[in-house]
Amino acid sequence: MKDKKLLFVTQFEELWFDALQSLMDLRKAGFNHAVFLHVIERDRIAMHRGKGYLKDEEVKLREMANVRFIDWAESLFEQGMEVGAYIVVGNPLPKIISTAAEEAVDLIVTGRHKRAKFEELYGGSQTLEILERTSTPVLVYKYMLPSGKVNERPFERPLLTMDWSHASEKAVQYLLSFKNILKKVIAVHVIGEKEFKSTSAMEIQSLRKDNKQKLEDVCAAFEKEGIEAESHLYVGSAFEQIEKAAHERDATMIVAGTTGKSPLKEIVLGSVATKLAKHSMLPTLLVPTSVTLSE
Repeated sequence: MKDKKLLFVTQFEELWFDALQSLMDLRKAGFNHAVFLHVIERDRIAMHRGKGYLKDEEVKLREMANVRFIDWAESLFEQGMEVGAYIVVGNPLPKIISTAAEEAVDLIVTGRHKRAKFEELYGGSQTLEILERTSTPVLVYKYMLPSGKVNERPFERPLLTMDWSHASEKAVQYLLSFKNILKKVIAVHVIGEKEFKSTSAMEIQSLRKDNKQKLEDVCAAFEKEGIEAESHLYVGSAFEQIEKAAHERDATMIVAGTTGKSPLKEIVLGSVATKLAKHSMLPTLLVPTSVTLSE
């Protein structure tokens, strides 16, 4: 198994060292190299001082981030991990994309990006923009459970959302690359109420059986690798039912494929995957159709 890299993006607001430490199970999936990224935003420096951009403030923020990263790196070195770090000034979005490309990472780990409502509506989700401009899967990592405890092994019981698109099939293949740390996969398909067009009980049962068989085929792919898998059908709003399924089945994260639609299309069409990333209480792994699958 080749060594893989994860890019850990932190603004020291949502993701701290305990979040990084909770991902160490990824080493069993070949992730033996962590790259830290902290982006210092120019407008935040100006806002902090209430005046124009100040070079001395940048230097101070760089050194604060550097002290933290050195401490984190020492802990990971002791665990046999390779570590790299970037502390840069600018807009987070292009810096994440350029760093991911330069380091050829296999997974981007980031928190939820908080933006003003106006920017959120007309600028699109930063997570979606990352997926549109890179082929690397993104883990939007909400590592604190509602109980206040750390989600120590998020990949143990992932809920895999299936809509029979090419994107969700790619998500299956990508999730299989984590087979060494998966204990159970919960495959879920949500049937929209509009699909129940027929008043014929026979046709409705045929719809149920067809979707159930597809889910069983997905489960078989994981069971072939020695991973327990179960399938469930839900009916209703996709986001609401996926959240319900995750709660009922005690999932540790949600996995969804995404086409990486442009922000404008996202505003018009909406995206269940992006909605999960923004609003779900669980970590959400988004897998773009352009992901390169490797052994």
